[in-house]
Amino acid sequence: MIRPGITFDLALRNVRLNLFRSILAAIGIIIGVVAITSMGMLGGAIEQSVGDELMGMGNQLIITPAVPSTDAEKSGITERDVRQIEMAAGRNPVIAFYQTYDQIRVGDDRGYASVYGVDPHEIQRLTEIKSGRYVSGTEGVMVGESFARRYDLREGNFITIGTGGREQRARVVGILENTGFGAGIQTDNAIIASERWYESRYGGRGKYDQVVITIENVDDIDGIKDEIERRLNRREDVVNVMDFRGILESIQEAIGQISLFVIAIGGISLLVAAVSILNVMLISVNERIKEIGILRSIGTQKVDISKMFLYEAAILGLIGSVIGGVLSFVGGGLLIMLIMQDVKYLMTFHTLFTVIYGMCIGVVICIAAGVYPAHRAAQLNPIEALSND
Repeated sequence: MIRPGITFDLALRNVRLNLFRSILAAIGIIIGVVAITSMGMLGGAIEQSVGDELMGMGNQLIITPAVPSTDAEKSGITERDVRQIEMAAGRNPVIAFYQTYDQIRVGDDRGYASVYGVDPHEIQRLTEIKSGRYVSGTEGVMVGESFARRYDLREGNFITIGTGGREQRARVVGILENTGFGAGIQTDNAIIASERWYESRYGGRGKYDQVVITIENVDDIDGIKDEIERRLNRREDVVNVMDFRGILESIQEAIGQISLFVIAIGGISLLVAAVSILNVMLISVNERIKEIGILRSIGTQKVDISKMFLYEAAILGLIGSVIGGVLSFVGGGLLIMLIMQDVKYLMTFHTLFTVIYGMCIGVVICIAAGVYPAHRAAQLNPIEALSND
């Protein structure tokens, strides 16, 4: 009978004696843990970012024209339609606005941007000004913070909107704080003007591109949606009514599936590492047959022999998983900062859980890979093992 704990000491000794081989085996685990954990962190950060971006819209209905506009004729939601929507919405605020996509030029830099035409009073309610002031009448436009940073814009600078004979210079009077979506308007990378300015440039007065209802009680969403469709779509489809709850669930489900697919690819690395651990452990068993025979001859039980090799696999898994966890936190953090340009999703519960989860998987896979070699070692005949050269 051997003293308690000696099997762990023997396993640790064998890892040290075969250090180079142990390092090579651990590298496989490190790569696998880094692969699944980093991808899991990135996927979770993207899913959380999209969720945060759209969560504020979960209590909103987005109404758009059923017939899209053409170059020859602009369709839209009429002022009469808006009044019907307001009656269906009750006390919930209703916002109607224009939207288009146009080419812009700032100095020698060219690009494209969304252009919104919104009631100036609604702009003040929906957005926060970072610098400058809000638009009024047909004077000037505002831009989102990201847009201003991209084109190095400040209050007083000019933007040229449109191409060819339809170019129009507009002075920037204010820069808005980055807020993501606000009542269906993505202001961060857009140009925001008053309704009058928009109508004077693009026409289509009284034919809105979008109407948004922000509903205070989410339980009322289905009822208001049905009432709008009853009022406006009785004879033919005049408007489309979108519920952002379903859109949000679909987006998060799609991102989740992509994340699982990427993690599964990383999991292949862990399976390869498991095969490597299995191979190392089988080699270790073959090299230590005589040692196993000696241990059995002095009264060591089969279960202790199994423990010795399982401990060895667990040590390799623990070393590889800890190093992989640290590297994946660094690597995943760099991926998040590089792709999302934001560190707020780095130190979250999901991130820490993903790292710990990846490390646990690494250890479990190593122990699982050591089960067969441990069983094989325990089943060796002591007499045959002692006679092994």
